[in-house]
Amino acid sequence: MPLSKPAPRQHLHTREIVCRGYKRDDGLWDIEALLTDTKTYAFDNIDRGVINAGEPLHGMAIRLTVDETLTVREIEAASDFTPFSVCPAITGAYASLKGIRMGRGWREAVRERVGRVKGCTHLTDLLIGPLLTAAIHTVQAAREKLSDAGADGQARPPLLETCHAFAPTSPVVKRRWPAFYTGR
Repeated sequence: MPLSKPAPRQHLHTREIVCRGYKRDDGLWDIEALLTDTKTYAFDNIDRGVINAGEPLHGMAIRLTVDETLTVREIEAASDFTPFSVCPAITGAYASLKGIRMGRGWREAVRERVGRVKGCTHLTDLLIGPLLTAAIHTVQAAREKLSDAGADGQARPPLLETCHAFAPTSPVVKRRWPAFYTGR
């Protein structure tokens, strides 16, 4: 069901986030996220002079290289368009995430290492949101055997209780993992 018809309005800002996942020839996966913010009007900026309509205010990217367990093997961040000249200096801080496994505790680990003044709000938000989801979907083929764990009634499926569809009372859980279904 689409959104309802909006009230009369004027478009001012666009944030585009694009995530792409790649299987590498060496058996690892690259997950990339690109964030671009633009305005529909020109405005003054103390570090860049004038930022014209359609010119990126923010233009940032992250590439994670992960293995099949979603452990970060490599990470690279870039800030090509920023509102302040000091912003790109923090991208090296993201190397502190190397060796961390994406999954339970990921968001806390990211915030601890590159949250607030230790990183860039926009790059950090990419890591704890869209990039995490893109990584899981990209490596899904390798994780399929893990997500189907529990079909034999023994191991708790890792996806159980991660969203509404995987609630123990859901018809999806009843169908995929009947031993873990708690509904009526």
